[in-house]
Amino acid sequence: MPIPDNGVVRIASQHSVAETVAKLETILQAKNVKLFAVVDHSGEAERAGLKMPNTKLLIFGNPKGGTPLMLASPSVALDLPLKILVAEDADGKVWISYNAPAYLQQRHNLPAELLPDIALIEAVAANAAQ
Repeated sequence: MPIPDNGVVRIASQHSVAETVAKLETILQAKNVKLFAVVDHSGEAERAGLKMPNTKLLIFGNPKGGTPLMLASPSVALDLPLKILVAEDADGKVWISYNAPAYLQQRHNLPAELLPDIALIEAVAANAAQ
């Protein structure tokens, strides 16, 4: 897969934001990947008196995978734990976005043999979108 110019992969979800987030949570749990937080951007906007389409950010990872990456290239800690953004656009379409693993590899000069430790994000996102 070619790396998008900005490094962000964006795929359409066949589900609502809530359903997509629930699917992601289930998939991560099944893979023994720790979900550190779900940031409810739209909920926080609403509490501040602002309107925003439903937008949630999931922050997740596995220290057994992430630690070797950070040891190889400490700057990757800027992008770890991994994140998936689930957001509804103005037309009501739901999108799943994440940093392409190849982009992170290039950005932080990660050794190719460690790429599988972050490549799981592609399968997780694709499964949640279906």
